[in-house]
Amino acid sequence: MKNADSAIHLCSCNGTVEFDIKRLGAALATDAPLAVSRQLCRRDAPAFAEALGASGHALVGCTQESALLREVADDAAQGAGVTFINLRDIAGRGPRDADAQPALAARLAMAAMAEPAPVPAVSYASSGQLLIIGPADAALGWAQEAQRLHGDRLAINVLMTSSGHAELPVRRDYPLNSARAVSVHGYLGAFEVSWQRANAIDLDACVRCNACIEACPEQAIGYDYQVDAARCTGHRDCVSACREIGAIDFSAVGAMRSDTYDLVLDLSEPALIRIPHPPQGYLAPGRGALEQSLALQELATMVGEFEKPRFFNYTASICAHSRNSKDGCNRCIDVCSTAAIRADGNGVRVEPHLCMGCGACATVCPTGAMRHAYPSASDVALRIKTGLQAWRAASGPASHMPRVLFHSEARGEEMLAQAGRRRGVPADVLPVAVHDVASVGLELMFVALSYGAAQCVILTHDDAPDAYREATAAQMAIGRTILSALGYPADALAIVCAADATELATRLGELPSAGMSCPPAGFALPADKRGALEFCVDHLAQHATAKPGHISLAAGAPFGAVNIERDRCTLCMSCVGACPASALMDGVDAPKLRFLERNCVQCGLCVNTCPEAALSLEPRLLLGGAARRERVLNEAEPFHCVSCGTPFGTKQMIDAMTGRLSAHSMFAGGDALRRLQMCADCRVVDMMKSPSGETTVFDL
Repeated sequence: MKNADSAIHLCSCNGTVEFDIKRLGAALATDAPLAVSRQLCRRDAPAFAEALGASGHALVGCTQESALLREVADDAAQGAGVTFINLRDIAGRGPRDADAQPALAARLAMAAMAEPAPVPAVSYASSGQLLIIGPADAALGWAQEAQRLHGDRLAINVLMTSSGHAELPVRRDYPLNSARAVSVHGYLGAFEVSWQRANAIDLDACVRCNACIEACPEQAIGYDYQVDAARCTGHRDCVSACREIGAIDFSAVGAMRSDTYDLVLDLSEPALIRIPHPPQGYLAPGRGALEQSLALQELATMVGEFEKPRFFNYTASICAHSRNSKDGCNRCIDVCSTAAIRADGNGVRVEPHLCMGCGACATVCPTGAMRHAYPSASDVALRIKTGLQAWRAASGPASHMPRVLFHSEARGEEMLAQAGRRRGVPADVLPVAVHDVASVGLELMFVALSYGAAQCVILTHDDAPDAYREATAAQMAIGRTILSALGYPADALAIVCAADATELATRLGELPSAGMSCPPAGFALPADKRGALEFCVDHLAQHATAKPGHISLAAGAPFGAVNIERDRCTLCMSCVGACPASALMDGVDAPKLRFLERNCVQCGLCVNTCPEAALSLEPRLLLGGAARRERVLNEAEPFHCVSCGTPFGTKQMIDAMTGRLSAHSMFAGGDALRRLQMCADCRVVDMMKSPSGETTVFDL
């Protein structure tokens, strides 16, 4: 255990959970106190407070009464650290139906681990400048309500997208504008909103003196202070009446305006930002009055300074997005549910304020250029390894290893807590919380199996973004193909979609028994994604019943070979410069194209770059040492300068170049064509000789 000094407080919850203290203590390998209460939140609370005062830190096996127990802890020892873990969701809440002690030991061991290393923070600052966008009746109504309820915290601004002839408030308590073609970009504390002026009357400049209303003979202006274009005949009496104020200008209709705001309440239908996860500080509740009210209340809490972790790390040098204006990989851009990632030259740029830490970009990234940093894959793997080791220790020699269930922290933990009120999840399930299951890629699936899990299950939900679910399914399809080829059951990887705790328990019960059995690996998962996958695949292959030389994969898999048509290839080495993963290399001292298959991510940049169309991709997983050995795809004797004999280029390259240029007028003469067969120095010398019939710069 990391926190060896932490006292462990368990509660049988009025006798509904049974603990084998001896087995748990041995499995956890700790000398820290391990106490079991019957009513920790009631009669045993004083003893808990006394023990906490002595130890200063505690791990409590109860989340249901965490609020009460935290209050007890604060009273007993100021600054005491208390960690709460849910144990009530284990099937039967004890060993009535199955031996629950291994599950309890694994949960406690993982909970006792130290927190992941901190990462840089992303900061937000909001002063409460709120912009309400929408039709006049809705926008004005909620502006009045916001002014009444939250006027001390929020500065209200309104952008009306249609007037609907709604009368403006008598008092000018907040700025108003009429708008069309509204665009919103940004995030909490830094929204940039642009729009076109929708009417001749500038509502922000208008003093509502009513002079224009009285001057208009067609009654085209009402108390919404907007010109009704259907009634207006263009005599401009209103302009004359408003000359001193200058709020009416028919030529300004359609003029672009922009401003910045901290918060946005979008009452438009449809919403202006239509992505699965809009930026923080922007809410689009739809037309429901209750939802609009709740949205306003939530925005009122977003005033001040806030921080969140920087969830990602990005290494541009190995990004396969683009090279030399040739498209490669767009997977992170396509999967991002917050529109935080955009193209940026040969790589991509991530706006950390928009990123919400789902980790899907890291899951689909073939090179590992994009990595999920909090928690990292290495941190999650260590938790799995620790939990499975404790499970094995509590089970004894004839242990039956559990199924690892990856779930998203907030929603998954709530679902597990609900399951604990019923029969709970099966006792052979070990839940592992991650920030979002979209971050669970093939390396985490395989490392769970490599550490000895019987099955790896991912819990998802119907309302998860389609791109997330497709990415998870694609990763799992690759994993199943590899497992099946190695002789393992493909069902060792599974997806469960559940809406509530009852459905979760049912779906887990319906899963086929995978029967995965692999001796536990001892390695720690490296931070490098490709290295992590290599460790896992090597371990699984070592203990597999089938020993294929390679495994054919579907298109899009991040492993494979590059095939070459040697007759087409001129060894120009364009592919070498385009390869982001150093899978293709030149011969250094000789015209030679080398290939290292372990590095190839099948991004296709080499294929798109090759001017001779000599390359093609073959998705597959080459096993064993062959993947780590370089092989030569093509080589040739160097071409020697016809003047001095210095080697340069290749025969294929020179032949191809002279063949293509021989019909060009500039190379019609034999001397010019022969010059292409010279090295750079001899070519310059030959040009200075200025053969007859050729014009040089000195002749001009």
